Amino acid sequence: MEIIRKKRDGGTLSPEEISFFVQGYNRDEIPDYQAAAWLMAVYFRGMEAAETAALTLAMADSGEKADLAAAAEKTVDKHSTGGVGDKTTLVLLPLVAAAGVRTAKLSGRGLGHTGGTVDKLSCIPGFRTELGSGEFLAQVRDLGVAVTGQSPKLAPADGKLYALRDVTATVDCIPLIASSIMSKKIASGARNIVLDVKTGSGAFMRQRESALALAETMVAIGRDLGRRTVALITAMDQPLGRAVGNHLEVIEAIETLRGRGPADLVELCLRLGAEMMLLAGLARSGEEACARLAEKLKSGEALDMMRRWIFRQGGDARVVDEPELLGTPPFRAELTSPAAGWLARLDALTVGQASVLLGAGRAKKGEEVDLLAGILLLKKTGDRVRKGEVLAEIFCSDGARIAPALEMLAGAYGFAPEAPAAMPLLLDRIDWLSLRS
Repeated sequence: MEIIRKKRDGGTLSPEEISFFVQGYNRDEIPDYQAAAWLMAVYFRGMEAAETAALTLAMADSGEKADLAAAAEKTVDKHSTGGVGDKTTLVLLPLVAAAGVRTAKLSGRGLGHTGGTVDKLSCIPGFRTELGSGEFLAQVRDLGVAVTGQSPKLAPADGKLYALRDVTATVDCIPLIASSIMSKKIASGARNIVLDVKTGSGAFMRQRESALALAETMVAIGRDLGRRTVALITAMDQPLGRAVGNHLEVIEAIETLRGRGPADLVELCLRLGAEMMLLAGLARSGEEACARLAEKLKSGEALDMMRRWIFRQGGDARVVDEPELLGTPPFRAELTSPAAGWLARLDALTVGQASVLLGAGRAKKGEEVDLLAGILLLKKTGDRVRKGEVLAEIFCSDGARIAPALEMLAGAYGFAPEAPAAMPLLLDRIDWLSLRS
């Protein structure tokens, strides 16, 4: 109760007090009602940088911890705060692995309008999304890339506290968000971390100022806990790429590795990949790193790494060359343009919500998803359109979902008589060296 009172009154908690509270709650020695009171005190009073780092470490120390140093030196982890059409991991990991960067990724399933990497990989026949710790580390060491589902044994206190935050209106608190994300990175053994913090209508952090604050907080945690951390702030006002939905996003990722990807997805993968190469000591500048990664796309080495990665995790690697093996959605429909002009708006959140209506996302944890459902965006912001031209195609396994999804998707589009100004994809960059103390 003294710890709750201290934070309620605006005091600064010591690492020992924070650890005592977190470990006590994790062991069920502190009841939910006291933990809820403490969370609300943090929500209103905030946390200093040292407190947030201590909370991160306490949650990381609440369960098992992996040691990526045993897998390989200079292993780099990448995390995205989530968005609509964000299949970056599927492209980025084999791309940087082809360039010599080793990546060990713990991923989750999607919730709401943002997709999850595990759901996307589940589209590939035979692909195993659950690896034992020894197998996981061996694959990182031997192949250079591995992805597995997040273990509930890693940072279990974070899982318990997040569930409580979810029902006490304390989710949207930057110290709590940052410590939640970074605790799992610390527990998984990551020592080099690249963060993709998205902002815009389809992102968790819709305001750029909030995204910047979250990025700075996470980079500061990494710095204070001895992890080299870089964060990019990237735009999520419209979906990334043209595919939204698990099956379609896997196909788009393969096409991108084949050198035929949409410009925004390619740009983001090259930018994030360059940061990973710099952290791994495999390039002297961002320009050099981007050039080397672009060559890996052009030469086919990144695509071949995708084949090897799928095969190593038990999947049917033929999908890389025969995408029809991923399956064919039984229902398809088109959305046509009601007007002529320029596409001035394509709201990411609305597109994501329409994909959930199709069955591509889940409204609650544990719900089944239709892996074949999704949206293919034929026109995006800045494109010129004619009246009656097809704006998007939608797909699903349940024909009853078509009409409500089309109605919602239509609300994502805005038109103008003149071309809108081009918006940048990369908005800001923060690293552990330049971050103010």
